[in-house]
This record gives sequence, structure tokens and C-alpha cells, in this order.
Amino acid sequence: MLARRWMSTIPKRLSDVERSAALKTIDSSWKMVEGRDAIQRVFEFRDFNEAWSFMSRTALIAEQGAHHPEWFNVYNRVDVTLSTHDCGGLSMNDINMAKKMDAYAKALE
Repeated sequence: MLARRWMSTIPKRLSDVERSAALKTIDSSWKMVEGRDAIQRVFEFRDFNEAWSFMSRTALIAEQGAHHPEWFNVYNRVDVTLSTHDCGGLSMNDINMAKKMDAYAKALE
């Protein structure tokens, strides 16, 4: 099994108060998913190469932390959903991944 480098223990599902505060720390494009304790965002890039670059960079950090996004890619668009399966909902691991993804996308602008 892959060693969890930045996720050393089973993450804790965020309470309503924690979730509300945490969502304020990420880009407002992230939205709660209806019917799930998850967040979702659509990233759009100039072309497929940029979208793939974004996904490749995200995949590296996801693999290091054993925390993988749900995503779907078509040409320049990457639809991302984040939720922590180990705790059955949104955790700080998702918030941290969202922040990294936001930074990666911004670097490609």
C-alpha cells in the first residue's frame, strides 16, 4: 500500500461550522455537490495540452498523499469533484487539494 505522506491518519469529516470556514479559504468557483458531502469545480484551459498538464501535476500530488480526485476531462475542460472516501465526506484533505489545484490552474493562466 502506498505510504500516505501528507495524510498520516484517517481524515476527519468536517463539521458544518468547519466546512463553512474552510470553503471561505478556497476559490469561490468550488461549489457543494447536491446530495453529497463533496465539492465540485470546472476548470477551463486554453487547450487540451494545458488541461492535461494541470491533470498531470495534480496527479503527482494526489499520488503522494493517496488522495485522488474524481475527474472528467474533455479537450480543455476538467470537471473535478473532491470528497474523502475514508471519512465519508468533505475533509481538510479536500480543501488542501482544492487549494493546490487552484494554484496549479492559476500558474497556467
